[in-house]
Amino acid sequence: MTTCVFVQIRCKPGATYKVAEEIALREIHSELHSTSGEWDLLMKLYIPKDQDVGHFINERLLDIPGIERSLTTMTFKAF
Repeated sequence: MTTCVFVQIRCKPGATYKVAEEIALREIHSELHSTSGEWDLLMKLYIPKDQDVGHFINERLLDIPGIERSLTTMTFKAF
């Protein structure tokens, strides 16, 4: 089983493409999109149920140079 999580990422000016390339190289995402507005990237990923979401994101995503801020949205099976 996995947990579906969406992460919005704000990058430092001029760093969005480099951040996206590094995410792609790490192969941790299911989908990665460039977005308009307050956030630069939207990433969908599945985290194994036995792993802590915060640790997973901190250790595998947020150490990428150029990431300024992130917003994680967890999903729950409601239907």
